[in-house]
Amino acid sequence: MNSGFETWLSDQLQTLKDQNLYKVPKILESPAGGRVKMNGKEVVNLSSNNYLGLANHPKVRQAALEAIDRWGVGAGAVRWIGGTMTVHQELEEKLAAFKHTDAVLVFTGGFTANSGCIPAVLTDKDVVISDELNHASIIDGVRLSAAEYKKSAGWVYGHKDMNQLEECLKRANERGFQKKLIITDGVFSMDGDIAPMPEIVKLAEQYDACTMIDDAHGSGVLGKNGAGTVSHFDLYGRVDIQLGTLSKALGVMGGYIAGSKNLKDYLINRGRPYLFSTGHPPMVAAALIAALEIMQNDPEPMRKLWENTNWWKKNLAEAGFDTMGSETPITPVYVGDEGKAQQMERMLFEEGVYALAIVFPTVGRGKARLRTMPNAAHTQEDLEFALDAFKRVRDKLG
Repeated sequence: MNSGFETWLSDQLQTLKDQNLYKVPKILESPAGGRVKMNGKEVVNLSSNNYLGLANHPKVRQAALEAIDRWGVGAGAVRWIGGTMTVHQELEEKLAAFKHTDAVLVFTGGFTANSGCIPAVLTDKDVVISDELNHASIIDGVRLSAAEYKKSAGWVYGHKDMNQLEECLKRANERGFQKKLIITDGVFSMDGDIAPMPEIVKLAEQYDACTMIDDAHGSGVLGKNGAGTVSHFDLYGRVDIQLGTLSKALGVMGGYIAGSKNLKDYLINRGRPYLFSTGHPPMVAAALIAALEIMQNDPEPMRKLWENTNWWKKNLAEAGFDTMGSETPITPVYVGDEGKAQQMERMLFEEGVYALAIVFPTVGRGKARLRTMPNAAHTQEDLEFALDAFKRVRDKLG
């Protein structure tokens, strides 16, 4: 073992600790839910993406068990070699109908969907125009591409700043790029606000640009039956590429790209994470089909999600907490200082509430917050308990 390398690692870890940026993951010891056992302690879990409570739904669990009996536990190969089963095909067809697109291609995760799609559809003759608060998976996908994209070159616009976006599009036309791709989150994962998609689409159409939306936190939360941000704004057929995840509202795992049949066929041939990754275990695909059917046919989980969300936001605000203009279940509680945010997370856990402190580099320096996420599995008692804990911790910290 290289001692110099180990010394470098130790130094880097110590720097993170000195800057209050060092994180140690907590261990979940029970199924995902509103209340969980974590690190040996029962807590109200406010840091889960399980928006609709489907990760532990009886119908979803049963579908997974039945798929194991029928298909076994693995796909056995990369999908294009022979790892695509009929259950994978059925999932993609149902997702395409759900998103009102011609086709869907499923990847092993939302991160790999971005890193598979973005580099595949861009060349060195293209430019990417990106919101400054886009998710890390978008940023990494763009970096893997040959397109021009850097913030220093003026291709990153201020958060939801449509005037800056238009200026980028004007300069892109003057430069004569072959393709201009506007990329934005649908729901921004750290602030909980929604992208102004009607304005973005209008500008894209005006300046002959393509649009891509990462709807990881919009699917299952916004739109008809949770169909997402495009549905929320009734923009069907006007967004070129939609990304969704299968690990949040649907409660299982994976990601997908929704769009035209040509886009799917091209990514099958050029999307590297698809080309070089074994397909999902069949029980995952079957569980997702069951979760999707629940989402489309049972309005109660989404209704409960928004009932809890509205109560939580209203009562946090009345208690004097800054939720940063959030419009969705993602509800940041602004702190600012990284050390204080980490301390607040620790103190809340002792009070029986898990609310993750989000610090640099996930957000900018000095913009730390606790990201809270009410979901359909929380009871009124859970949220009241959590609110009281937030008040007590705030008072202790002065």
